[in-house]
Amino acid sequence: MSSRNVATALRMFATLGRSQAGEASAMMGTGSALLAQRAAALGGASAVNKGCACRCGRVACMGACMPMRHLHAHPNPPSDPDQALEYLREGNKRFVNNKPHDSHPTRNLDRVKATAAGQKPFAAFLSCADSRVPVEIIFDQGFGDVFVTRVAGNIVTNEITASLEFGTAVLGSKVLMVLGHSACGAVAATMNGAAVPGVISSLYYSISPACKKAQAGDVDGAIAENVKVQMEQLKVSPVLQGLVKEGKLKIVGGVYDLATGKVTEIA
Repeated sequence: MSSRNVATALRMFATLGRSQAGEASAMMGTGSALLAQRAAALGGASAVNKGCACRCGRVACMGACMPMRHLHAHPNPPSDPDQALEYLREGNKRFVNNKPHDSHPTRNLDRVKATAAGQKPFAAFLSCADSRVPVEIIFDQGFGDVFVTRVAGNIVTNEITASLEFGTAVLGSKVLMVLGHSACGAVAATMNGAAVPGVISSLYYSISPACKKAQAGDVDGAIAENVKVQMEQLKVSPVLQGLVKEGKLKIVGGVYDLATGKVTEIA
């Protein structure tokens, strides 16, 4: 992990209390437990949770002692990465068939209030920033269900990696999906190599390896390859790698079709 990532992770851990840092340590495994231990030494937000005897299993209830069942939308929270992925598949299927939950349990003010004191997302995402790819909606989820990072071209940066380490190691997301989409302008622009204003071309560096792997002019192929390339970049993280090895996390890829709403998984 780079020094920049370590610093970012430490700042995130520093917002947690001693007990929460300890829980994060257990989830992350021995490879990155030192981060949690060092954060705990800083004191974090322990004063907020001081004396709390809550056994709800939350990561950070911030003194509100919010029961776990209120932090999860599903009656039976996913017990492992495979089940978490299946929840995403089922949600996308409902969306594609235009049959979302009639009274969605996680898209109302009650849900907003229930998660105000803490969160326990079961899935994390690296998605493109495209306005036509609202992750929560296309997987039929709501407030507190998924932890989403977004950037044009769904590329990995230090900040994205740090955020996803937090979403998985600390918040407990069991599946991490890199989500590309059809007709991605960032990928198409990289493949064309045309001049663009400002610093938009800075995206080209991260996307160009995928374009080189795809056949000339095959934007769809480059989009799929870009998902794979970014997945491999995330697997470089010791934190994410450790969670995968321990069976606590699965890193997967997918491409969202703008015309049909369907997400096609990529191994």
